[in-house]
Parts: sequence; C-alpha cells; structure tokens
Amino acid sequence: MPRPDHDIPYLPDGVIGTEAMRPRQRSPWVVVLLFALVFGLLQTAWWSVRGTAIERAVIHTATVVPAAMLVGWIDPALEARPRGATIEARGGGLNVLRGCEGVEILFLLTAALVALPLGWKRRALALLLGTAMVFALNQARIVALFFAWRIDRSLFEVLHSLALPALLVIAVTVFVHCMAGAQRRTATIADA
Repeated sequence: MPRPDHDIPYLPDGVIGTEAMRPRQRSPWVVVLLFALVFGLLQTAWWSVRGTAIERAVIHTATVVPAAMLVGWIDPALEARPRGATIEARGGGLNVLRGCEGVEILFLLTAALVALPLGWKRRALALLLGTAMVFALNQARIVALFFAWRIDRSLFEVLHSLALPALLVIAVTVFVHCMAGAQRRTATIADA
C-alpha cells in the first residue's frame, strides 16, 4: 500500500489505519495468564456440574452413545449399546468415566484460542472446527480403548494413560499453532 508523507496509513476505501482490521498483539505473559484463567474457570464450572444432568448428558449422550454406534458399525456381532456411562457389548464393555469424555482437552483448546490475539471471525471458526476435531479424535480414542481392552489389557493401559492423551494434546497444539500462524500470515499480507 502506498504511504503518504505522514505516518497515518490510508486504505483504498478511505479507512484510516489498520488497527481495526486485526487484533492487537499480546504480551506472552498476558497470553499465558489469560490461558490459565480461562482454563481454570472452565474446569471450575465443569466440576460444579458434577453428578448433574449436564454431566450425564455430556458423558452419555455426547460421548457413550456415538461411541457405541461406532463400535456397532465396526463389529455388529458385538451388539454394542450405550447404558449410562458404559458401552455394553458381548464379551465385555467399557466404562467412560469423568475425564474420558474429552471435556478437558476441549477446555485446553478453548483457553488457547481465547488467549491468542485472533480476530473474532477466525476465533469462532477455530472454535467450531477445533471442537469438531476434538470430538472426532475423542470418539476414535474411546473406540480404540474399547477394542484394546478386549484384545490386550496392557495395551489398553499404555493407550489410556499415555499414548492417546498425548496424541490429543499434540493434535490440539498443532491446530492452535496453525490458527495462530494463519492469523500472522493474514496480518502480514494486510501490512504489505
């Protein structure tokens, strides 16, 4: 963009400055503190609904029901069906306990996207896409754990306690990094 003799950049549509077009930069300390605050608030809210219909809806309706459907689709002979927090099936099922429903990883995603200096449209899109990604990955994790429990209990322990949670954290980290990078590229193009 050509610049006039003074320090105020004019855009072709007559708007003065570019501050309104992109979010301001945030200090890394502000990002870290905002992340911790949002994550803490979300965790506190989630703990406050423990044992309520909200928790049961998240665990049963949003987690166990789709996972049982996926198990049934993969192996119909198992006759998998949801019952409360359990995927019941011939030969044994799987309990989906608090912490296995994927809410904490969704809180990590949300806190990161709120803390980063993103425009509201990009933030809304990232929250929508990120939530879908977390849901899909968590469903895949639960189905993998269901079959791992039936095949090899030591494999289940490794997947449950280390490998799959780490994979979810890495996926969310890469996703947030891509969103932040896309925001920086857009801002750089706007400055050119």
